Amino acid sequence: MTSSIFNPRWTAMNSVAACARSTGVAGLFGLIFLLTGCSGLPDKPTRATMYDFGPGALATQPTTRQAPLPPLALDDVSTSGGALDNMAVLYRLGYADAQQLKPYSQARWSMPPAQLVRQRVREQLGQRRAVFSAGASVALNRSQNATLPLLLRLDLEEFSHLFTAPNASVGLIRLRATLLEITPAGEKLVGQRNVIVQRPAPSSDAPGGVQALTAATDAAIEELDQWLQQAAGR
Repeated sequence: MTSSIFNPRWTAMNSVAACARSTGVAGLFGLIFLLTGCSGLPDKPTRATMYDFGPGALATQPTTRQAPLPPLALDDVSTSGGALDNMAVLYRLGYADAQQLKPYSQARWSMPPAQLVRQRVREQLGQRRAVFSAGASVALNRSQNATLPLLLRLDLEEFSHLFTAPNASVGLIRLRATLLEITPAGEKLVGQRNVIVQRPAPSSDAPGGVQALTAATDAAIEELDQWLQQAAGR
């Protein structure tokens, strides 16, 4: 049998007991606390900051004498999958490795970018026209010669905070827009356009990237609106 003098558990227990006799109960609890390694509670994990494009319009737009534009059906915004399907705020180091998308560790969008962009498109385009969801049932008044709305499909191909140098960056959005006419025989292509917009970031961090991407998205929607009016001939 192994001698107790070489038994670590026996030695530790005797040490604790000896300490208890010399220091009392309070000293015993203090010693146990140190022996178990519980010198302090762990810090709470830092929660990521959530971002979106802001509150949008804060008041009803004033009525103008401009005739409303024809209604538009808006499909879901699609992506190529991968990084743009989650809520990470992404950046690229264009001066070092432009092929690698990286997420900010403490920044998140409130929803995937495709959903944010669709929400903003509907809000902005809806100021002068009725915008319907593509899959929704639209009641059309045939007696007033109503026509089926054109269908807009958007593909979000790039949505990132792009660094051209360590202290120089832009918010970059790239969209492919496809405008279709809905006919009894199916969909007919009306036009297609690539929209690429950059806006400078006010700072080289996640908040600066979010501000730049918001500005780039609004500018892209404005360009898209002008194209829609020309492509539809209205």
